[in-house]
Parts: sequence; C-alpha cells; structure tokens
Amino acid sequence: MNRRMASLVAAALLLFTLAPGVHADDTDPPEVVIGERLFLETRFAQFFFANSGGNVNQSLATGDPVMDTNVTLTGTIPGPFAGQSMNCRQCHLVDEQKDTAGGGNRTYGDFARRSPIPARGDGLTETPRNSPPLVDASLPRRGAFFLHFDGEFDSPEALVKGTFTGRNFGWLPGEEAQAVAHLANVIRGDDGTSPFAADTGSKSYAVLLKATDPSIPKELKLPKTFRIDVAMASDAKILDAVAKLVGAYVRSLTFAQDHTGAFVASPYDVFLKKNGLPNKPKKSETPAAYSKRLKAAIDGLANPQFVTDADGHFELHAQAFTFGATQLAGLKLFLGTANCVACHPAPDFTDFAFHDTGASQDEYDGIHGAGAFAALSIPNLSARSAAPQNFLPPSAKLPNGTGVFRAVPLSGHPERTDLGLWNVYENDALATPKSDRKIRTLLCKSLRSQGKQCTPDALLDAAVARFKTPGLRDLANGAPFLHTGGKDTVADVVAFYAGVSDQARAGQLRNGDPEIANVHIQAQDRSPLGAFLDALTEDYN
Repeated sequence: MNRRMASLVAAALLLFTLAPGVHADDTDPPEVVIGERLFLETRFAQFFFANSGGNVNQSLATGDPVMDTNVTLTGTIPGPFAGQSMNCRQCHLVDEQKDTAGGGNRTYGDFARRSPIPARGDGLTETPRNSPPLVDASLPRRGAFFLHFDGEFDSPEALVKGTFTGRNFGWLPGEEAQAVAHLANVIRGDDGTSPFAADTGSKSYAVLLKATDPSIPKELKLPKTFRIDVAMASDAKILDAVAKLVGAYVRSLTFAQDHTGAFVASPYDVFLKKNGLPNKPKKSETPAAYSKRLKAAIDGLANPQFVTDADGHFELHAQAFTFGATQLAGLKLFLGTANCVACHPAPDFTDFAFHDTGASQDEYDGIHGAGAFAALSIPNLSARSAAPQNFLPPSAKLPNGTGVFRAVPLSGHPERTDLGLWNVYENDALATPKSDRKIRTLLCKSLRSQGKQCTPDALLDAAVARFKTPGLRDLANGAPFLHTGGKDTVADVVAFYAGVSDQARAGQLRNGDPEIANVHIQAQDRSPLGAFLDALTEDYN
C-alpha cells in the first residue's frame, strides 16, 4: 500500500470510528451497522465507475473534485472524503467537521445553501435545494409518508434507490440501468479491503449480506429478512437489498428519547420534565391536540422551574444549557400568537405536510423584483401534460425535461424557479399512483378548507411552491435555513416569517398557506422566539 493510500485509509478509519453506530456503543443491530457502511460507501458514484478501470476494489488515482471541500456560508473547508467519489455522508455530515474551523457538528446535513454535486457537463453544479437533516426525518407519522422537500419519495428505500442511481451521485437521466449494474458489481466484487469495511470485520459485502459464514460475529449477522445471496441475485434485487439496509440505518437516526418514547435531551425537554408538563401525545392524541393541551398546561404554570447549566451542559455546541423566562416567553408565542405550531406541532415540531410559506417567492422576488413571482406564468395541467419536457424535471421517463420549475433562480433567467410539490403531483415520472393519490387527498383537503373545488387545475395550482415542513429540533445547528438555504440564522428565519405574514394579510403571497396570515410576530417577539428555538438544541452524536 502506498503512502497516499495509507493516509486515506487512516483518515477514513478515523471518520468511521467517530460516526454514530455500533462502534460507539455496540447497541445497533447488524442491519443498521451494515447500512451505515453502505451510507459511507464511495464506490457507487458515476465518477468511480468512470475512473476505476473496471476494478471495484481499485483506489482512485485522483478523486472527484467535488469531494475536495465542504462548502460553508463563509467559504470552504477540507472535505472529509477528499480523494474519493460521492457518498451519502458528503451531504449529510455528523461529527466529521466538528473540530474544523468554520465547521461544527451536524445532524446529517451539511453547511451549504445548496450542496455541490459531481460535474457531468449538463451545467448542474449543485442540488436545487438545501440538504435537509436526516435525524428524525423518517419518524413514524399519521397519514401519508413523504421524503424530500417536494415529496418525491414515499419511503427511505425509494429515496436511497433514487439517490444511488441519480444526479447527486453523478448519474444522468437515462443512465439508471448502468448505475444499478455498477452498484451490483461493487456489492458482488467487494473484497472487504475498503477502509469503511473495518467496523464490519473487513468482511466483503457478499459474505455479510448472505450471512451464513460462521466467522461472522453475532452482532454483524443479518436477520433473514435482510439477507441476500448476491452471487445468485439480479442487479435489481441487489439494489433493493442495499436500499433496505440503508433505509434501516436512516430510520435509526433519531433524537434522544427515553423508554416511553418522550424526547429528553434538549433544555426544552428538561424544562417539561422539571415542571411535570406533558411531554408527548397520549396514545390516540394528534400532535395538534397535544400541542393545545401543552399550551393550556404552560399557561396555567404558576411557578415555573427553569433550566440552568446545573441541569445539564452541551459538549458539542457553544451554547448555554438554559431554559429561562425568555425561552418560556418564546414558547408561549410559538404555541400562541406567532402560530408556528400550525405547521410545527410538538413534540416532533413538524406536521410532515406541505405548505407554501413564501420561501420560493422570497428568493425569486429578491432576484427579479417585488411582484415578479406573482406574475410568473405557470402552465395549467393540460398545458403541462401536452409538453411535459418543457416544464418538468429530467428523469428516467423524461430525460430531456428542462426542470425550469425545479431550478435555482438566477438573474437573467426569469423562467427558473422552484415550485416544489408542483413538480411531483400528477407527474408519473416521479410519483407513483399511490403517492399521487395521497398528495391529491392532502391538496383537496386544503382547497375544501378554503371553500374551493378540487378540480384538476385547481389541485395543480394548489401545489405551487409547497414544500414539506422540516423539523425544528437542533435547529440552531442546521444553518442555512429554508429549502432555498437563503436564511443564515434563526433570527433571519423569524424575521422572514414576520415579513411573509404581512404579505399574506395584504394578499401579496402567491398560493400562500392560509395559516401564514395568522402568524403575528412583533418586533419584541423575535428575540424570545429565537431563544426558544435555540432551546431545542441537543448534543446529537
């Protein structure tokens, strides 16, 4: 092994040792441990396929340039996977950059407004949206399950398959079959010498996934439901098995909870416990009903017991472990007149639904001028269906799609913006019939609540600029914010909602969610709201 490769291996081993998983506390089941190895795997990308000479165990002479750095709001910092090709962790970091100047701890997000992606000559250099944190992203929920800001995926497994065979890993529309074949070749041909194999006993994927080798330790032996004989399986079945394992890993990424399922680790959670306040919904209680019950309990709290550094401390964040009078005032605003709770009910602080909060309009008008988004011509369903390639994103079924409505807005290109859910609804290239029905149900419910009819054109129009509600836990360490990555601080986000709510009440917010007009944030409210949101921070590692 040459010196360069030895240093790469040493660095990768260190990263893997630091990552959350069985190597930290030996409690994760084997499907999660092996799923994490696949999450870290750098050989599934198109760059590796094109530069490895057909040897899946080959060390790259030169890595993909996109891996050299992580982009931040102030510049770049050295990338933890420099010299290799794209993997999931590049955009969903944990503690890889916690001690790097300009970095810090993440909850499976990165530092960029929009994440850089491999160059393929199509002009794309970054994702159309900010990378959302993955911790708590796959929590069980009532009703429809969607992932990504626009709801493109209806399960973690679907998201994994779309990512491993998609543009973020360097694969162009039309190359999906090649991507699947390459991934299957990596799994079949892996010899266990990858640095990421160390914590799985340097076993090959073939051995681990078949799970019959007597040398496999018990803690790495997959349950039968996850096993596959890759020597006999088709490429598609191997992709399914890989997605199932990575899906198990992603589902394991949750903020700290006690044995009852209540969140426990943030100053806010400690405040609830210290004051005997309800900390989770009852068995049949909706998050909205629980939030209302919590508000009543807080309003009736005569002598609140506040949280100080004596109750806990942060090791990963430069922040006091505090929940005092200012944070309590912010919580009351959050549950009350600020109306944040309408889309962010406790205890998950998301309704997992889709709303137009004005973020796309804010970015577009900031580039093209006030009122530009309201005047933007957006095709109705029949016009879009007649020429989908002119409007919809590129995909396997629509490789020549322009994607102008799932694009980063640019000066001089008024046709470019991001309409979120509009790109997925009634688009059979992205949505399954089942997920389309679920989206239609959500949109129709929203229209009927406004006294409107659920006609095909009305439903598509209602999807304009809707994006899935993110969670707010550990928000203070997730900058930049919104799907646009356009807000640098929590204070900026609070100010944004104060502004768009004024626009909504003035009828100036295109397709704005009706709840936005009920947001009332005065100048004096901004500081306590920000303090409360900061109190949702925890030491995730």
